[in-house]
Amino acid sequence: MRLTILGGGGFRVPLVYGALLGDRHERRVDELVLHDVDAGRLGVIERVLRQMAAGRPDAPTVTATTSLDEALEGTDFVFSAIRVGGLEGRTCDERVALDLGVLGQETTGPGGLAYGLRTLPVAFDIASRVARLAPDAWFINFTNPAGMITQAMQTVLGDRVMGICDSPLGLGRRAAHALGLPGDATRFGYSGLNHCGWLQTLVHDGRDVLPSLLAQPELLLSTEEGRLFGPEWLQAIGAIPNEYLYYYYFTREAVAGIRGSAETRGEYLLRSQADFYRAVGDSPEQAHELWVRTRRERDETYMAEAREEGEERDATDVAGGGYEGVALALMAAIARNERASMLLNVRNGTALPGLPADAVVEVPCIVDSSGPQPLSAVPLTGHPLGLVQQVKAVESLTIRAAQEGSESLALQAFALHPLVDSVVTARLLLTGYRERIPALDAVFR
Repeated sequence: MRLTILGGGGFRVPLVYGALLGDRHERRVDELVLHDVDAGRLGVIERVLRQMAAGRPDAPTVTATTSLDEALEGTDFVFSAIRVGGLEGRTCDERVALDLGVLGQETTGPGGLAYGLRTLPVAFDIASRVARLAPDAWFINFTNPAGMITQAMQTVLGDRVMGICDSPLGLGRRAAHALGLPGDATRFGYSGLNHCGWLQTLVHDGRDVLPSLLAQPELLLSTEEGRLFGPEWLQAIGAIPNEYLYYYYFTREAVAGIRGSAETRGEYLLRSQADFYRAVGDSPEQAHELWVRTRRERDETYMAEAREEGEERDATDVAGGGYEGVALALMAAIARNERASMLLNVRNGTALPGLPADAVVEVPCIVDSSGPQPLSAVPLTGHPLGLVQQVKAVESLTIRAAQEGSESLALQAFALHPLVDSVVTARLLLTGYRERIPALDAVFR
């Protein structure tokens, strides 16, 4: 079986390869193809993977190419983790918004819209090439904003495109662990959009145990979400939100925390990544060791703006892994018909009431050789439903803006986002992004 990774020169690619190497079942992936537009970065990551596979004659073969068509032709699965504009673009996503006093974050708020706008034309091109060169391939999207990009690509490839994210799985596991329950024997009643969803039930042995967790502040405080949102707020809303909802519930504090830091997350990652690639250039024989060290530092500082000064990220959360395990399980379920229950970004249909049938939502699914089938999700009501409806409307406007090259639709998307407080601010955001990010400006030319 052939797996193609788009964005193959990206720092997180070794996580996927590590999951393939650690797979204890019969080998599923025989060939791994890496594609990236940056040949230098691609060579560094290829070196890391070869060092990981040293002494493993059964390891999947690795090839690398800067030719997209060559990477896609005849492949069985495509895993996409591209970053149009690179980390330099991400720093602009953050700073343009922060300079206007608005949340500057990669996927949530105006930064996510800017990221999506410049990524969508590339995503449409990739989808058309997959349809031509690998029409039977399954496409696993990890490119952010994951829900928006997945929805756009489905207009070309249909339900063979699905999005993955490790946030909801991690949330469910942490909640189960707080109660001393095994995550794999607990059903997570999670529903919403990517980076905008809530755990509303936690079923073990046929009984919803989430109320028991919510009633015990000391147990809630043992979880990342309990410390992030506070037990009182979780008890008030009767659910546990995805960590990214911190940016909606505590917007003022999030903006202050980011602006009070010496650098944004994007600036930190840009510096960290440049140091890593430079270090490997100086000591290529230590490529894997340098990657491990840099990855540990990146994981430990994730969402640091939302934690108290001196508070460290939970060690089990750092060590628990994430999207690479989801990707491997998803491929196994489809390729070998190993039926699995997973939280995925898929076409809604009738799974989540209150949203259009063609909207991509993040809900529990059953996956087998026919692909993912969304289950009836725990319905959203009250403010969660209103929020996801507004965010989904903004995502749909952004997709249309990219398809039509419409500045008017893009302005509407920015202005109607819940984290943008005026049309004037929206206009300044769009102008600022166009001035600083050429790939975004090109959408309207």
